[in-house]
Amino acid sequence: MLCPRFVFALFACLFAQFGTFTARADVTLPALFSDHMVLQRDQENRVWGWAEPGEDVVVSLADQTHTSKADETGRWQVTLDEIPAGGPHEMKIAGKNTRTISDILVGEVWLCSGQSNMQWPVSAAYDGDLENLVADNPRIRLITLPHVGTQEPQKDFKGQWQVASPESVKDFSAVGYYFGKQLADTLDVPIGLIDNAWGGSACEAWVKRDLLANDERFKKLHEYWTQFESTYKYEDALAKYEEQLKKWEAGDKKTPAPWRPENEMTSRNRPANLYNGMLHPLLGYGLRGAIWYQGESNAGSAYQYRELFPFMIQSWRDAWQIGDFPFYWVQLADFMGESPEPRESGWAELREAQTMTLDKLPNVGQAVIIDLGEATDIHPRNKRDVALRLARLALARDYGMNLPHESPRYEAMKAAGKKIVVTFDVGEHAEGQLKAFDIREPLGFTIAGEDRKFVPAQAKIVGRDQVEVWSDAVANPVAVRYAWADNPVCNLRNQAGLPAAPFRTDDWPGVTATVETPSL
Repeated sequence: MLCPRFVFALFACLFAQFGTFTARADVTLPALFSDHMVLQRDQENRVWGWAEPGEDVVVSLADQTHTSKADETGRWQVTLDEIPAGGPHEMKIAGKNTRTISDILVGEVWLCSGQSNMQWPVSAAYDGDLENLVADNPRIRLITLPHVGTQEPQKDFKGQWQVASPESVKDFSAVGYYFGKQLADTLDVPIGLIDNAWGGSACEAWVKRDLLANDERFKKLHEYWTQFESTYKYEDALAKYEEQLKKWEAGDKKTPAPWRPENEMTSRNRPANLYNGMLHPLLGYGLRGAIWYQGESNAGSAYQYRELFPFMIQSWRDAWQIGDFPFYWVQLADFMGESPEPRESGWAELREAQTMTLDKLPNVGQAVIIDLGEATDIHPRNKRDVALRLARLALARDYGMNLPHESPRYEAMKAAGKKIVVTFDVGEHAEGQLKAFDIREPLGFTIAGEDRKFVPAQAKIVGRDQVEVWSDAVANPVAVRYAWADNPVCNLRNQAGLPAAPFRTDDWPGVTATVETPSL
């Protein structure tokens, strides 16, 4: 007679094997393909999943049917023909089993990515409580990726599409939601928003590791991390923290408690961690474009960001394989102590790097928010105006709306005696006319001679697109800067209320000129 324990173990083994076989045989789908999803209109859309290797899979939607065969790894993929905006539709995916996805809309899909200011939720933004009262909007669909940092490319994530409602909107990206809502109201089509942001994340964490390793521009950055990884032990950092915590708990607690360390191996800083953990599962999904709010974590290496940021954008486009899709970002806001006097600034240099990217890639745009920041909070609560400036870019560039959408931008300078005349690119719209907000005189200009010592300058708007700048303290000026500080006092904008982008006419080495590695 067989031992009962042996019989139980045998059945458990067989059940495990049978269960594994059944799971492998079933057609499965990534989280992106779930009820309430949005497909990109007027674009071929890829649909993929997994099944038994060699299994035939049939995908049907509306009046089209496509077939595929799972490869040796079990992955299958079909490409849907273009579909006009509308819905709801139902999609059936049939293999040895059948999956049905319901309430599918077709419209505009946008990726919302970056760090904490993109992650910042509606509930914590100004007037979030009011927005919550009117957040029932079945045309807008939302999906959020969890924070995963890893060196291993992920195929999927935990999440699902949700219809916009007071419950689903409150924790969603405020910039993303307000952007999407403006598009939905203006275009009258469904909008799908993918929230893919992690607070404090560095740009290099969003880039594929081998791309960084093989590019000479980022050699020192790669070498730094390679060395760091070879010696880093999270257990040691955790033990040190616990020792500090015990001392703090035993003391008078007048000082803040020590911070529990983040495991840098799975952090938002390590190169490729977020590319693998949060971007890779999305690659190939149909979308119109991306909006991006990040840069604070790279302000200490702003010169490097000149190359790293456009490099990241291009790498995303290459990986997605849908061409040079629109990519619009938010320039860093004003932050820290207000500065009416000239001073060097890593944040100013990061803003400069962001502006430089406009000339390095096609189909990109920048929302300037030098007037929307808060000195004491790196997370300005006015997310609605940030989103509307991004929406202007998309509506004008991608949807043909005749709207002012670009901030005045430095174009050229010319010395004229003791003055320098600065010319701006103000765009073609009548609203491009320069104006000074609140008072008649433009504020925020500084000027320097050959000694490279900047002093506060007087300024006067002359004509539609020019500003005269001078100072009695500089007899022979050679350079001008505008809004060049962490938190500058400045007020130049256009008639549409879009602030002029901070700039400098010189190329003298800045405070981050030689920084190529992070300071963890």
